[in-house]
Amino acid sequence: MEQIKNYFPQFSSEQFELFQQYEQLLKEWNQKVNLVSRKNEDEIGEQHILHSLAIAGLIQFQPFSQILDLGTGGGLPGIPLAIAFPETKFHLVDSIRKKVHAVEDMKNKLGLPNVTTEQVRVEKHKGSYDFIVTRAVAKTAQMIYWTKHLFKDYHEHHLPNGIIALKGGDLKEELDSVNKKTRVISISDFFQEEFFETKKLVYVQMKG
Repeated sequence: MEQIKNYFPQFSSEQFELFQQYEQLLKEWNQKVNLVSRKNEDEIGEQHILHSLAIAGLIQFQPFSQILDLGTGGGLPGIPLAIAFPETKFHLVDSIRKKVHAVEDMKNKLGLPNVTTEQVRVEKHKGSYDFIVTRAVAKTAQMIYWTKHLFKDYHEHHLPNGIIALKGGDLKEELDSVNKKTRVISISDFFQEEFFETKKLVYVQMKG
């Protein structure tokens, strides 16, 4: 957790404790359900929790705004962001029941009242959100198609409502086929560790 303290000194001791508890719960659940790669479980703090918090380097979510975590898997990036923004509402969805069950258990043990979960395919989901966050569950054009009905028409952040995706590698070809405003941010702009050298945030403006 020292890396999180280094980059986010504004977090409270209670928040740091929740990050530590979540790391342990994720390791425990990962022995039963394949949530993250087992070969790098020792790097969960950096490669999963801190990675998720890169979104907090791009945007500060407003109190009572509504965020959808698409394909949450083990609660990433939704649970780290919910700890970081305790007054923001996060709805974590995945199509796989056992993953949703694991995330529901973790959020209950962490005591996160701002987190809800649901087993659903996002294209069938009904809701109204400021942002959708995700960790590379699909190509950007596919995510746009799945989620275009889920955004509020008005926005209250410095960025218009849209998708914020954690991705890696060369994204030029993937984004050339997208007919919406996009912005690519290098996570190495926020975090100095070698792991983040090829990691990106992709923002897609869906409204405004």
